[in-house]
Amino acid sequence: MSEFSDERFAELRELFFESAQELLQTLNEEALKLEKNPGDSESVRSIRRIVHTLKGDAAASGFQELSELAHELEDALSMEGTAVHASMADIAFKAADTFAAMLKSYRGKQKLPSAAALKKMVRELTSSPKTAKGRGKKARTKAVPTDWTEYEKLAMQRAAEQGSSVYLIETQIDPNCAMPIAAKQLLLKALGEVGEILASRPDAGSSETASRLQFLVASTKTSDQLAAKCRIPTVVSQAKVEAIALAATAETRAQITAAEAAPVNSSESAASEPSHSGGAEPETSEKTAVVPAENILRVDAERIDNVLNLVGELIIGKSMMQQALNEFARRHPKDLARGRFADVMAFQARVLGDLQRSVMKVRMVPVEQLFRRFPRMVRDVAKQCGREVELVLHGQDTDLDKGLLDALAEPLTHLVRNAVSHGIESPEQRTREGKPAQGTIRLGAYHQGNQVVVELTDDGRGIDASKVRARAVERGLVRSEEAARLTETDVLGLIFRPGFSTADEITEISGRGVGLDVVQSVLQRLKGTVQVETRPGRGTTFRLRLPLTLAIIKALLFRVEQRLYALPLNSVAEISRAREADLHQVDGREVLQLRNQVLPVIRLGARAGEALDGHSSKIFVLVISLGDRKFGLLVNALEGEEELVIKSLDDQTVETDLVSGASILGDGRVVLILNLGSVVERFAKARPSGAGDEGYGMLLKASEKVSSSNAIDEVRP
Repeated sequence: MSEFSDERFAELRELFFESAQELLQTLNEEALKLEKNPGDSESVRSIRRIVHTLKGDAAASGFQELSELAHELEDALSMEGTAVHASMADIAFKAADTFAAMLKSYRGKQKLPSAAALKKMVRELTSSPKTAKGRGKKARTKAVPTDWTEYEKLAMQRAAEQGSSVYLIETQIDPNCAMPIAAKQLLLKALGEVGEILASRPDAGSSETASRLQFLVASTKTSDQLAAKCRIPTVVSQAKVEAIALAATAETRAQITAAEAAPVNSSESAASEPSHSGGAEPETSEKTAVVPAENILRVDAERIDNVLNLVGELIIGKSMMQQALNEFARRHPKDLARGRFADVMAFQARVLGDLQRSVMKVRMVPVEQLFRRFPRMVRDVAKQCGREVELVLHGQDTDLDKGLLDALAEPLTHLVRNAVSHGIESPEQRTREGKPAQGTIRLGAYHQGNQVVVELTDDGRGIDASKVRARAVERGLVRSEEAARLTETDVLGLIFRPGFSTADEITEISGRGVGLDVVQSVLQRLKGTVQVETRPGRGTTFRLRLPLTLAIIKALLFRVEQRLYALPLNSVAEISRAREADLHQVDGREVLQLRNQVLPVIRLGARAGEALDGHSSKIFVLVISLGDRKFGLLVNALEGEEELVIKSLDDQTVETDLVSGASILGDGRVVLILNLGSVVERFAKARPSGAGDEGYGMLLKASEKVSSSNAIDEVRP
């Protein structure tokens, strides 16, 4: 270990933390399978392999406590009768939790948590009558066999056909090696630099730690050169290289040709020999050799963000060039250079669009990375609440921006926990109501236009709107006379208010009124919306809509009293024209009848009765959608559509939640991008008391501040 510098060792540990999280996630998944199918020996073998890998990686990274604990668990899992032990799944769950807590402590350089509970469960497992007879039968280090599979022999013949020499390499691991698990990987990497590795023993799926390793290598190098590559100080004590004489016959050529022509049969034959799963199949051995793991890069998300910011600057530059080209065309309409400029602009726009999409794809990850954590969570919460719940996942391959995915973790966790504790009834109650005793929660994602939709549906009791209304009045969130006028959609929106809860008692899971307000605030920050649909006795659906990316959007530009603003285009359902005379007052709020629909109106500028723009009573109405609700946004004039690069603004620049960001237009002007959720929440409830005027005053103040001379410097990253 002393050969590694501090920087390299720190990098090794970071890689270990990252891979360990993946191992623990897989451990949870295998434990869930084992819980559903007790006695499944394949799940037990998979758990043993995971623990074995974790043990070796922890030892190589210097985390001896974790390595020793994993080693103790691995020994217990290797005993006979382990697969049929009733508590096997519980031990796997406890191990995952204990390992996760230890990793957290290692990373934070804190005191390690106690592992006494896990060690007690392991001792009970080893002392069980079913496993006690397996004591003393722990697998010893065996001599590695030299019997190669038919397909490994075919791979050797192919190498001989191509003019390479085939070598059998036997290495002895140094007894004092501090990282025996990593030794094989080091040898594979070293030999991969000088040849093609056809096979190795023990194979990749083996859980044994062998002191002697064997490799089949095809190379154009000499045996002395290969032996020199194998001599890794403090890792390998001996290395022996022998050349294998192969004669390429017509029969072997026919076998190779048949194997390459029938890959399906080859894979089936390989599957029939699981003890040699490390052997290379003929149709893939070359691909495995020429596509090394080094082709996969681990890149910090901040670097990708920097590239994305530069792409945004290029888009701003494109807008500036387009503005200059338009001005040139107006001044010199007959100049022949105008067409050439237009062609260059079209080419540049196409290449820039491809670059933007490529960078976006780099940031896109499947939502499976987020969904994988919920089966274990549902299992634990259901057990704690006395529920029987099945979680069904779909759409895991739906791609979402990495930043959005990370931010979505907390609100989605609250929704899933609430679905189990609030939504799903107890088995007895479900049986009385004619439902299956086991409730079902469905979590999925799909693309819809330039948005991604995440849906969470349960078949539980649903949400009682009357109970929500009464509890909101009781907690002082709304006045009783105001609550009586609320529609069912508005009533369901109350569950997202801070401090609201319908739970009759406070537990560890629910009842404190903390959770759903986080969902609303996070979705607003992400420029998304949350929609609730419920049917009493049938279940509830939460539908989260989010933009595919937060960096670049299509926006609609408009003016309100000579001030320029922007709104995400995907939130505008339609654009209509109206007159001031078409607006009516209903219960102190302005509404507009658009065809057969009564539309609540949001006025950002002049109050009712005052002429907009000072000279015309005609207005534009932007019909905007927020969840399942629609509003009419009154504006003076439309400026058109444009692709905008969103730049965040700090609290010192803009002190209101009505603005989600800003952007720079091609002519250098700064435009504010409205936060639709906050605008609707503030202006839709505005009364003649002046709440709307207060909101518009905040917008004016923000608009004046970003219009200052140093606004561009503040908006740019």
